[in-house]
Amino acid sequence: MKKIHLSLIIIASILLIGSVTAGWVHLYIGQNTLPDKIQVAGYPLGGKDSDEALKLLDARLRQMESIPLTLSVAAKGIPNAQLTLKEAGVSFEADAFKEAVAKLHEGSWLDQLKYRWHFQTDWNIVPHWDISALKEKFTPEWEQEHFGLPVEATRRISGKDEVVYTPEVSVSRIDWNTLKEQMTALIPKDFALIAGGEKPKLSLDLPLYRMVPNVTIGSLKEEGIERKIIEFSTGLGSSGPGRVYNVDSAAKAVNGMVLKPGDVFDYSKVIAKAEEKYGFQEAPVILNGKLVPGVGGGICQVSSTVYNAAVRTGLEIVERRNHSLPVSYLPKGQDATFAEGSINFRFRNNTGKSLLIQAEVKDRNLIVKFFGTFPKNVTYDLMSRTVETLPVTEKFVQNPTLPVGGQEILQSGKPGYVVETYQIKKVDGKEVSRKRISRDTYRPQNRLIAVHTEDSGEGSPAPGSEEQIVEDGVSGPNF
Repeated sequence: MKKIHLSLIIIASILLIGSVTAGWVHLYIGQNTLPDKIQVAGYPLGGKDSDEALKLLDARLRQMESIPLTLSVAAKGIPNAQLTLKEAGVSFEADAFKEAVAKLHEGSWLDQLKYRWHFQTDWNIVPHWDISALKEKFTPEWEQEHFGLPVEATRRISGKDEVVYTPEVSVSRIDWNTLKEQMTALIPKDFALIAGGEKPKLSLDLPLYRMVPNVTIGSLKEEGIERKIIEFSTGLGSSGPGRVYNVDSAAKAVNGMVLKPGDVFDYSKVIAKAEEKYGFQEAPVILNGKLVPGVGGGICQVSSTVYNAAVRTGLEIVERRNHSLPVSYLPKGQDATFAEGSINFRFRNNTGKSLLIQAEVKDRNLIVKFFGTFPKNVTYDLMSRTVETLPVTEKFVQNPTLPVGGQEILQSGKPGYVVETYQIKKVDGKEVSRKRISRDTYRPQNRLIAVHTEDSGEGSPAPGSEEQIVEDGVSGPNF
């Protein structure tokens, strides 16, 4: 009997303890207050009602975002920018803590018991910064307005043929990479700044860098355009207005051209540019060894003048051919013709530095100048000599209006020539080398004689027997 009574006492005690324990657990996990000693970024919230604690936390986070920030610029006349951290793109959150508070009342009673019992005591706030907020304030337009625009260095040739440089102008710009680093370090990571009685404030000097334009005085000087190395000119003589216009158009297309080391001067591109930009007028051209009406007459005076400047600088001549007829503005053997699609003039800049070409028509002279780097004690001369004179040939054409057996000279012939040209190199005024650079043939011009013979076919030219190549122009008769 005693044993039964003892058992009942034990069972009753267990049930009592269980009930007490269950009641305690229910009260423990059911409370709406936070565990003791809880703090978020140094702000104590332990023992406070959960809802109240979250409201206090949100207020603190908003208070952090309202901290004033002064952004100053190290430049005269630019006022400081006054804004809040929120306006600067900064926000704060404590999402991990808020999620942890919500889990206090989630899951089974055992889960809730374990979670509350082991609840973390120290929590952090997390700042976020969106740099685009500042970029929207300090836009490229703002930078241009307050710092200006960079100006590239320039190079010009003075009236005395001196190379004159104007330095570049660099300007300030915001260094966004450095600003990102500085802002990240400046943004507070806890509530310490707003814990005291003083009004919090932050300041930062906008980091700047110097924006240098692409073209600087250094980059220009590195090109090596140091001085005038040669000037060569040819006269326009009695050229008519159309021919003068064409020479001027081609010269304008050449003027200001810069050849980098190894670049090739291509006269066909010059003519294409001149024709597109300025156009050409009517002036005599050379067709099959004769001067005939055409368009663009005179353009070869530019190629010939540039050729003389190039060969007198020792440049590599890639392609060059003489005219079929001698020209009046240069000695035989020293000209360079051009025929679109057939004959071109090209040379390579082999000076090792850039080469600037100037060309202009002035006082009825075509003047070509090269500027670059070239030894002052080295010069080149040309010497041309006629090695053979080609006789005039006679050409007969029928003219039935003449008496039978009669004849009339329609065109006086001119002899042709075979000319050799030598390039003479001198160092300190003394000849060091001499080499033949061309052997040119200028065809003779026929003596054209009209006759009337009984055989009407005698002496008649075969139509279309000659290749129609227009030199010193862009088109021939029937343009």
